[in-house]
Amino acid sequence: MNTSASFQGNSSPFDFFSFDLTAPHPTQDADLLKQLSFIPGLKEILMVRQVHALEHATVWVLSESKSVYSPTGEPTKVQVDNERLGGLSTEKGFYLYGEVNISDLRRAVTLARQRLISGEWDLAVHPRCGTNLSVAMLLTAGLAVSVHLLLPFRPIEQLIGLGLAATTAAEIAPDVGFMAQRYLTTAIPFNLAIENIAIARDVWGRQGHLVQVGWQD
Repeated sequence: MNTSASFQGNSSPFDFFSFDLTAPHPTQDADLLKQLSFIPGLKEILMVRQVHALEHATVWVLSESKSVYSPTGEPTKVQVDNERLGGLSTEKGFYLYGEVNISDLRRAVTLARQRLISGEWDLAVHPRCGTNLSVAMLLTAGLAVSVHLLLPFRPIEQLIGLGLAATTAAEIAPDVGFMAQRYLTTAIPFNLAIENIAIARDVWGRQGHLVQVGWQD
């Protein structure tokens, strides 16, 4: 998806999600892993969530523009999503695709992690995340099936119902997708240590920068 976002001042990309169901705390994943260590693959799942957040935050930091001054003399920071950058998260780190200087990437990854664990949790959410697309597809399919079962089995009613289902799904999918990212598919990288950043190819042979991370309690 090609979506852009902007913000001014010290606000984060998604201020409308500034509420917290539960505020993240540094030992939450480590405590969970200790309590449920018998569950196969739990550590990998927790790592992917944290890596996913770090990937998104890194893209935001790399997209960040320098502060400019408004006519009133007040500094204004405008951030526009760099659509030329993309990423893929794994339990060992994430691939970053697109043209980027490796020195800038090292700085961005370090800064992204620091800002996330310091409280800028909205940096973990990104509008072009695949989670949003998956949520949109599930909502569309679910609403379409519901409409098909609830409305009379006549062509006109079914077509109108499908149109309403698609429109409703398109309206609510972005917000539901952001919620899914924030509370399901990402987590603040309290337990990640950046180990290495180098040019590498993924399993499909695509070249990018691989940001390798390790788990620390």
